[in-house]
Amino acid sequence: MPDAPTTPGSPNGGLADDRIRALDAHWRAANYLAAGQIYLLANPLLTEPLRPDHIKPRLLGHWGTSPGLNLVHTHLNRVIKDRDLDAICVWGPGHGGPAVLAGSWLDGSYSEVYPDVSRDAAGMARLFRQFSFPGGVPSHVAPETPGSIHEGGELGYSLAHAYGAALDNPGLLVACVIGDGEAETGPLAGSWHANKFLDPVHDGAVLPILHLNGYKIANPTVLARLPGPELDDLLRGYGHEPIHVAGDEPLEVHRAMAHALDEALDRIALLQRTAREEGIAERPRWPVIVLRTPKGWTGPEEVDGLPVAGTWRAHQVPLPGVRENPEHLRQLERWLRSYRPEELFDADGRPRPHLLAEVPEGDRRLGANPHANGGLLLHSLPVPDLERYAVPVDKPGATLHEPTRVLGGLLEKVTEDTADRRDFRVVGPDETASNRLEGLYRATGKAWQESVLPTDEHLSRSGRVMEVLSEHLCQGWLEGYLLTGRHGLFSCYEAFVHIVDSMVNQHIKWLKVSRALPWRRPVASLNYLLTSHVWRQDHNGFSHQDPGFVDHVLNKSPEVVRVYLPPDANTLLSVADHVLRSRDYVNVVVAGKQPCFDWLDLDQARAHCARGAGTWEWAGTENGAGEPDVVLAAAGDVPTQEVIAAAGILRRHLPDVAVRVVNVVDMTRLLPKEEHPHGMTDHEFDALFTRDRPVIFAYHGYPWLVHRLSYRRAVHPNLHVRGYKEMGTTTTPFDMVVRNDLDRYRLVMDVIDRTPGLAVRATAVRQRMQDARTRHQAWIREHGTDMPEVAEWSWTG
Repeated sequence: MPDAPTTPGSPNGGLADDRIRALDAHWRAANYLAAGQIYLLANPLLTEPLRPDHIKPRLLGHWGTSPGLNLVHTHLNRVIKDRDLDAICVWGPGHGGPAVLAGSWLDGSYSEVYPDVSRDAAGMARLFRQFSFPGGVPSHVAPETPGSIHEGGELGYSLAHAYGAALDNPGLLVACVIGDGEAETGPLAGSWHANKFLDPVHDGAVLPILHLNGYKIANPTVLARLPGPELDDLLRGYGHEPIHVAGDEPLEVHRAMAHALDEALDRIALLQRTAREEGIAERPRWPVIVLRTPKGWTGPEEVDGLPVAGTWRAHQVPLPGVRENPEHLRQLERWLRSYRPEELFDADGRPRPHLLAEVPEGDRRLGANPHANGGLLLHSLPVPDLERYAVPVDKPGATLHEPTRVLGGLLEKVTEDTADRRDFRVVGPDETASNRLEGLYRATGKAWQESVLPTDEHLSRSGRVMEVLSEHLCQGWLEGYLLTGRHGLFSCYEAFVHIVDSMVNQHIKWLKVSRALPWRRPVASLNYLLTSHVWRQDHNGFSHQDPGFVDHVLNKSPEVVRVYLPPDANTLLSVADHVLRSRDYVNVVVAGKQPCFDWLDLDQARAHCARGAGTWEWAGTENGAGEPDVVLAAAGDVPTQEVIAAAGILRRHLPDVAVRVVNVVDMTRLLPKEEHPHGMTDHEFDALFTRDRPVIFAYHGYPWLVHRLSYRRAVHPNLHVRGYKEMGTTTTPFDMVVRNDLDRYRLVMDVIDRTPGLAVRATAVRQRMQDARTRHQAWIREHGTDMPEVAEWSWTG
């Protein structure tokens, strides 16, 4: 970050009065535009007295936070221009959308993206009309908002996103406005620790701006009511040095805010310069600005005899009855005219030059910075040839490998090949080595800025593996990293990725909307690797057994979400190759870390993954018989093993039964083509699963998902799904599948029960299967391990 230049100032060392007046004019203009978006349908410049028909029929939006956001936007403009900063801002109080829209309209970036919303009276009218209006734009900061990387629909994630954006961006300043309501959330509280992972040499800087306006929707906020010394102690305990700005007299606040930003940026420049030129002695203590201004500042002081400005009543629409209540209409007109719009806009509605004097130009504008449209900066990831990492498979089921360990070799190479670019990171909650990805540590260390003890391993100030025991923070880091034009992977235990259910919702919604905006360039996909999965959490027990994240994701926008269940190491490599190269998706990959049978060689794996679902002829017994008697299908590594074992039993005991074995890698293939881009046509589905034969489907997760995905298919009445049904405990691996009726013996019994004509003539075989299940229960209680016929099983078909 460049040193602060010498700027014209007053004799006491602050900004000159004319510059303060210019900042105030810009702020008043932004406040006018923010209020106008909430209320006005017509008459944007108040060229005639306000009438009810000038007012929107439904008043939506959030005024209370907007004046504070406008203040930050105004003053960030000034320091960006003065210091030639490369900067973006994450707007935590995301429902303050009218403020951020106002700022981008004033700097011209909005009109460049949306030419019909021109920077004149006609464009101002469109800006006002479209806000929270059918066919318009949302009330919160959203993908449609130029300069944004942060969906404002849900609070708690701003600071994590800001740090993610700063990682590996050494020249970038990321300002982050944190609302005091948002500051009460768990994810935001955890995010204060992100400064322990920020490398002042290779990363950019984050400047948190804690905006305390005192209230949420209907209640006071915790941090705003803390005594000042206690709040300072809290922020210092988080590793920050607070700088305070407070007041309600605009010119005084402008001077204080200008001084605070200069002080904060001078400190940041010094910390970075020291670290980069002299080395790092200890973790820097970064500045934080604490900004106290009234909620709904400059809006109506009182409405219907009740105080509004400075209270929770200013949160959304301070004057709710403007169309029906003449007094409210008069108050609104007085409020809007208090900004003196005739001084701010010329007769054609264009901003007057003096209020734009402190606004930067080109890509330096907050609404135009390419880091906030990360696809502009994205480079293809150098994914190496898979042949180097593939495991040899001479015949199916003869060897075993740990799939994620094999993947770790590929990720190591990707990390090594991006060492100079620094645009690839792996995040996870303290589980990288546990998930067999420790090969990464040969290419990079784990990011860490605190002290290092002799017993520590792989810690590095410049590491690109991010581990912290907060799934929220991992998710937020990666989202911010991806949205600013980089690549990454989130590795997590399957059961605990649910912690970020709500966060992934917001990211999926962001991607869905972004894909429809031509000016938003595609970004790298958000890739999850879920391992330590339900079927191999036998040692940790019931609390660690939950495969439902897949269900959650598949509820979302089909053009964005993808779910893959590779059954072995080579299919995992093929899937990883695809997802790491993909754009604008959320990819969920579920794969085991325990030794798993190798079923397909690399060429077979690539072909199978390209199909997404297919027949494994070597495992079945159709032998050209036309349609099979029964279909055994599987999705997931453990279900695949059980299906193959069941097929072997049927081959041995019922060789005249024509069994088709189907494996599904891409769960969205089960959907109709009309419902998902990867879905099968009815013809394709019927050819694979038949129209009327029994289908026994062994599925990795909750059985009803397969039913939901395929309920329209002709074969659905004959579809029987086995999967996890909340029958978990601390037990043996095979007992997990037995408890949930997913085991090979149960699958053979299902075939006998559901294939016409088998129930009578295969009674003896069915009884053997039941006896095997009974024998299993006795064995594990005596020996504590699985039966040799299971533990030592391999495919010999």
